[in-house]
Amino acid sequence: MIPKRFLILFDLAILLFAFPATYLGLPRLQPVISWIDTHWPRWSASLRIQEQWTGIAQPPGDWLWAMFVVSLVTFLLNDVVWARVSLLKQSRVKICAGSFAGPLLGLSLVALIQFGLKTQAVSRLFLFVAVMLSGAGLVICRLLIRAYTKRRVDTGFYAKNTVLIGEIAALEWIKRHFSSELPPSEYRLVGYLKLGLSDSDQSIAGLPCLGNVTELGDMLIHKPLHEVIAIEPAKGAPWLAKVVQHCDYLRIPLWIIPEVLLDGELRDLHFAVQSNPLHLPAIVMRPREFNSEALFIKRLLDVLVSGVLMLLLLPLLAVIAFAIKLRSPRSKIFYHWRVVGQNGVEFTGYKFTTMIEDADEQKPKLAARNEMTGPVFKIKNDPRVTPLGRFLRKFSLNELPQLWSVFKGDMSLVGPRPAFRHELDRYEFWHKRKLSIKPGITCLWQIRGRNKISNFDEWVKMDLEYINHWSLWLDLRILLKTTWIVIAGTGS
Repeated sequence: MIPKRFLILFDLAILLFAFPATYLGLPRLQPVISWIDTHWPRWSASLRIQEQWTGIAQPPGDWLWAMFVVSLVTFLLNDVVWARVSLLKQSRVKICAGSFAGPLLGLSLVALIQFGLKTQAVSRLFLFVAVMLSGAGLVICRLLIRAYTKRRVDTGFYAKNTVLIGEIAALEWIKRHFSSELPPSEYRLVGYLKLGLSDSDQSIAGLPCLGNVTELGDMLIHKPLHEVIAIEPAKGAPWLAKVVQHCDYLRIPLWIIPEVLLDGELRDLHFAVQSNPLHLPAIVMRPREFNSEALFIKRLLDVLVSGVLMLLLLPLLAVIAFAIKLRSPRSKIFYHWRVVGQNGVEFTGYKFTTMIEDADEQKPKLAARNEMTGPVFKIKNDPRVTPLGRFLRKFSLNELPQLWSVFKGDMSLVGPRPAFRHELDRYEFWHKRKLSIKPGITCLWQIRGRNKISNFDEWVKMDLEYINHWSLWLDLRILLKTTWIVIAGTGS
């Protein structure tokens, strides 16, 4: 979801747009002003339209201070009152009232300042139009964001696939809690893990058993799981240390709930769960940048950059598609590759076709020539690559269709390479951390001589280095270096 701080920035952008728009548009309102003066003379007189209207808007130097005051008041009001409540929890009436409250309060302060200074530096007409335009812009922006977010929530886009771990009695309590307290659009229970043979003959109605707790490590990658809830028994939990280790390494948020807090009734103590979305007495452990604003900016850059590049490169994409068909009329323009992304989610990616039609069938015959140790297959001067495909690979042009996967959200511009399912089955456990974040088109391995890397472990170590030291600045550096590598044509 959009962080609340960015919603405030959107508000400020609208306010900073409304005043210049009024400055540019007010001179064109002469017919409207004349109509108001004719049909509502009293209302026109109250605004002193005829006294102030000259057909030329006031210069910016006269109203910039008013814009600053209105923007500051709106910002403070939104930050203190409205931004603390999610737009989804506000009615349309409340959103409309809140949108106009800030600008109108700012208008009152501007009027008070002008009264105290005994000046009319900014005309009432200009202020009225600017404030109404600000309020209308805020209403439209917030309602659009609310409608978009609500649609995503209703379709389950933000629902977190959650697995439970613990003894059966405690898990049944948690399941009832989820059913009564939490809408399925926020959390989705996908199953539970049993602790051992002692509860093998027990089950939870309506909740499938996914296996044993010892299988959690592999399950976190092979199944699209977002969060783990572990209920710690009062008698101790020797398995819990391994659960913490797996969730920590694979960057999966973990909730640890002492079972003793679920049994019995408390007299005076109560759960301090105001900021706890599950309303459970739990220790919550998350990755350092989980739901951070930096991740939102990363996603925003992915959408903007991929969208702009696809539009700018559309003629080039058409030329490449035409060249592929001209070279091999029976070949498909795009190679569809079914790969595994973040949290084990499978998706279909796209690249320009660079190989002959039966390339996959010939792969077993070339297995002996594989130059990459580990699960990845790679050979130099691959005989399956067409002459056109070799040119496309040299300048990484075959990767351009992946911009669509970035725009959709399956991939990012920067991130580890996604894995084929058959490759993932051969990963060692420490390899799997590379799939704990969204895969990308380029990463450290791309700028450190991808053609010279023959050891898969070295490749993974560079991906883990990126994960451990991720920042927006690192992404920017990788993108800039990748641009140079593409221009230099060092691909293969």
